[in-house]
Amino acid sequence: MVDTSRGSQAGTFTGGEHVFPVRVYYEDTDAGGIVYYANYFKFAERARTEMLRDLGVESSRLMSEDGVALAVSRCSAAYHKPARLDDMIEVRTSVLELGGASLRARQRVTRDGDDLVSLDLRIACMNLSGRPARLPRRVRARLETYCNANQQG
Repeated sequence: MVDTSRGSQAGTFTGGEHVFPVRVYYEDTDAGGIVYYANYFKFAERARTEMLRDLGVESSRLMSEDGVALAVSRCSAAYHKPARLDDMIEVRTSVLELGGASLRARQRVTRDGDDLVSLDLRIACMNLSGRPARLPRRVRARLETYCNANQQG
């Protein structure tokens, strides 16, 4: 079972999603004070990293102990509304499906409950030579618990 009480300094599990808060800084925006489109991918990457960390899966340990890494193999983005300088936004991550060597996830960037950006991702597990690899058992077990909790919610 996922321990939703702990959370990291940067996120918590709530209602079947991992919620990662982000403040929009000047460096995230264009000259008009609107978040530059590519920066949503950076926010999403940080949120996925913190979700995994909250599940007890650190990227550095995954590479050093298991000899694998997780990499985005497919991503589609839909932009609904812009985030702006000084906004407090959230990246909400859900694991939708687990395969032997990959997972499917959805991430939503929101502000005050409104969707700003929606991302649909396929994340592949690969060995350090870049070849497909099965998800390590301990990682799969943690992701299964979260995925199952997400499907029930």
